[in-house]
Amino acid sequence: MGTNSQSTTTIETEGDVHSTARCNDDTAVCIVSVKGLKENWQKWSSEHQQYQKHNPFSNDTRPSVAVPQRGRDDYGRPAQGSLTEQRGKDAHTHISREVQELCEVIRNIGELKDKDGGGSDGKVITVEFGKLFEHYVTISNKLVGILLRARKQRLVDFEGEMLWQGKDDHVVITLLL
Repeated sequence: MGTNSQSTTTIETEGDVHSTARCNDDTAVCIVSVKGLKENWQKWSSEHQQYQKHNPFSNDTRPSVAVPQRGRDDYGRPAQGSLTEQRGKDAHTHISREVQELCEVIRNIGELKDKDGGGSDGKVITVEFGKLFEHYVTISNKLVGILLRARKQRLVDFEGEMLWQGKDDHVVITLLL
């Protein structure tokens, strides 16, 4: 079988006290002093306690964490300069671009009609949902969501809360701009 050769190494510690670390050459395993392990554990523990003081989901009593106050401008918003804030801005830009693209598609495929109210404008662009759905499906699969967003921004108008393919194909969508 194999030989079990061991070597003994002397390690100096802080107080000039020599302690031995035994290494097994066959498995390259060293037995390290307990003092080093204890120091590493204490360091990790201290860092973790500091982290938990700032963690809003921790059960620790944390006087250093500022509790968000309703009514303030920053309530419900990510911290300024954070990645979350940047992702939100990027998403807002992307959705705004999709809403503008939807309005352009409605302008291109819609029909110019007289406004029902007979106001000073007189003309509006309208398109039926079925026609818009068939045309827009090649551009994006999020037509209804984008229409709801455009209605929230008062760019388009249509009857009902939600539009369903097939059932609401004859609902008229009016471009307000």
